[in-house]
Amino acid sequence: MSFQGDSDDGDANNDFSAGACTCGTGRTGVSPAGAGLAPAPADTTPPLVDPSALQELGSQLDSPAVAKGFARDYTNMWDQRYQSLASSLDSGDEDAAMDAVLSLKTSSAMVGGVRLAELASELEDAIRVRDAHRARLLLRQVAESGNETVGELQLSHNLRDG
Repeated sequence: MSFQGDSDDGDANNDFSAGACTCGTGRTGVSPAGAGLAPAPADTTPPLVDPSALQELGSQLDSPAVAKGFARDYTNMWDQRYQSLASSLDSGDEDAAMDAVLSLKTSSAMVGGVRLAELASELEDAIRVRDAHRARLLLRQVAESGNETVGELQLSHNLRDG
């Protein structure tokens, strides 16, 4: 699979945005066949971070300190994880991209990074179906959500080194 050089051919069927404009109707969400309109859903954006996930991890490990250490390692490794994912997508290395996105999805879920884990799952799907355009769009969202997730974890769990 190559994520390089794939261009958007302008095909309307490539619009994967959740809130695709139906211009002038005030509604979103055209069905795949284009038959009918669905009302705009309520805000279903997952929370950035679920603090109970890290508490649950601490309970499962019988050590809140180990869970906090895992979260600290997660935040410290964010840049490396993201760069690995981005470079594997840029180079078209499907296996490396899949490894990177699965690692990101799993570790994000473990620390409570709900929104990032969901985006990683969507990116995983794009990689599986070899949708380079969708993968590039999602990678931008992953970057933003990842930075926000790391910041929130560092703030809410006092994870900053030093």
